[in-house]
Amino acid sequence: MKVAILSDIHSNLEALKACLSHARSQGAEQYVFLGDLVGYGADPVACLDIIQEHASRGAVVLLGNHDQAAISGMCEEMNFVARDAIYWTRLQLRPDQRSFLQSLPLSVRHDNTLYVHASADDPARWRYVTGGKPAARSMAATETTYTFVGHVHQPLLYYRAAGQNMARAYHPAPGTPIPVGFKRQWLAIVGSAGQPRDGNNAASYVMMDYGKSALTFFRIPYDYLTAARKILAAGLPERLAHRLEHGK
Repeated sequence: MKVAILSDIHSNLEALKACLSHARSQGAEQYVFLGDLVGYGADPVACLDIIQEHASRGAVVLLGNHDQAAISGMCEEMNFVARDAIYWTRLQLRPDQRSFLQSLPLSVRHDNTLYVHASADDPARWRYVTGGKPAARSMAATETTYTFVGHVHQPLLYYRAAGQNMARAYHPAPGTPIPVGFKRQWLAIVGSAGQPRDGNNAASYVMMDYGKSALTFFRIPYDYLTAARKILAAGLPERLAHRLEHGK
């Protein structure tokens, strides 16, 4: 089975559509959304409509910290730019969309795979996986071979052999399948579909081919100028538009 895994869409409709279209062209049979569906961008309603439709057909959808902030009123730990976007987003969401976000889990396990927005060792604390030790700690908290994580906005792959306290990082080449066999544990940070922050403004997602035990990271060009113009037209902070152009 081929599973397309997206994270940190952040209300970016153009990026979401581009990633989904590409995933379909690659033969995706299932979809996973790792959270932070809203926040930052100007299309929370349209993005959630698409994601809810995928959920109705069996897609896995998780809660992210921005999703939680949009429905809980708790965003004190966010910077002012993120807060402004959350305040605006709250006013846009329909009641059914708020209910949908409230229903989302922090993590989901399917067979030998764990899907989670932040670190698996304590998902509710929204810890970032930013190095070998945090990656190993996250993997140690699971019994699965594969862990897929969002939150970081920069695609990266970690792996470790059984019993190792440190995970090693591997920088994937976009579009190149990576063999991910069962002799190691793997943690993939899938990057951000809607707001990349690694200096590359192309949307990011991954495809896991379980039949071939192969993982492919993709970078998908999209109409970021339209997405940026929508942010400015909505009165959201200019920095959020600039980020889409520069990818950081």
